Amino acid sequence: MTTKNFGLIGVAGYIAPRHLKAIKDTGNNLLAALDPFDSVGIMDSYFPNAAFFTEPERFDRHLDKLRRGENNRIDFVSICSPNYLHDSHIRMALRNQADAICEKPIVLNPWNLDALSEIERETGKNIYTILQLRHHKTIIELKEKIDRGPKDKIYDIDLTYITSRGAWYFRSWKGNIEKSGGVATNIGVHFFDMLTWIFGEATEKVVHMNQADSAAGFLQLKKARVRWFLSIDSNNLPKEAVENKKTTFRSITVDGQAIEFSEGFTDLHTLSYRHILDGTGYGLADSRQSIEIVESIRNIRPVGRIGDFHPLVK
Repeated sequence: MTTKNFGLIGVAGYIAPRHLKAIKDTGNNLLAALDPFDSVGIMDSYFPNAAFFTEPERFDRHLDKLRRGENNRIDFVSICSPNYLHDSHIRMALRNQADAICEKPIVLNPWNLDALSEIERETGKNIYTILQLRHHKTIIELKEKIDRGPKDKIYDIDLTYITSRGAWYFRSWKGNIEKSGGVATNIGVHFFDMLTWIFGEATEKVVHMNQADSAAGFLQLKKARVRWFLSIDSNNLPKEAVENKKTTFRSITVDGQAIEFSEGFTDLHTLSYRHILDGTGYGLADSRQSIEIVESIRNIRPVGRIGDFHPLVK
């Protein structure tokens, strides 16, 4: 396979090292990176010769210069920037005749997908997203089991995800609902994608609670009833997690049976890149269900402890 040239936006961010590793592990090269913060020494472990910019205008100019040159044109731009900037950064990539690989949520609203789809058609370039749970061995096995099961069976699912965050969270863009989409978008979008991938589209959405640090609700999917609870508040951690000094608790039960998938996350970004590079990556259409769900959660009025609510709803 021919070596591909990459740009990367958001290289100082939390998720960027997984993208750096994926670019390296797939035998490709990073030529340029952008981040307003210059604490990017991590690049030395992967691509010490990559150009680095703190201003998007200069980064955009650099991509344009590379595009007009004979060699070293950028083939892909990986986007690890804050959620609310994804749309703009995808457009920057496509303007420079590069395909985009964007972290989830790919955008904050479903109508942004429609606009980006039009730009794909105009430029002839592709927009991919990272839906890494679809590559997790245990999740694939669950999907295969459900696909083999009774066609008319409706499963009962409880999703619980608590991942502790400190006071910094509310001072950062992640604590700003206009920029992150809120806690359900920020930490839940990949779970909603995984559930709709396995159990089908959402036909009913209820929100029981929606606070800055926690959200909960109910989803009726084609083949499942889902009670979900998402939180960054360590006070919601179960007793066993606290006793074992764990700051994260992740649980999915299907008809009361726990699905164990705490391991196997190490190389999912690299696997995602391999699929993208061989033409089988996930794109805009694959993202739509989860984006529609998280956008609805932001705008549905919470009903409180009414109906089929998650046991952790207070």
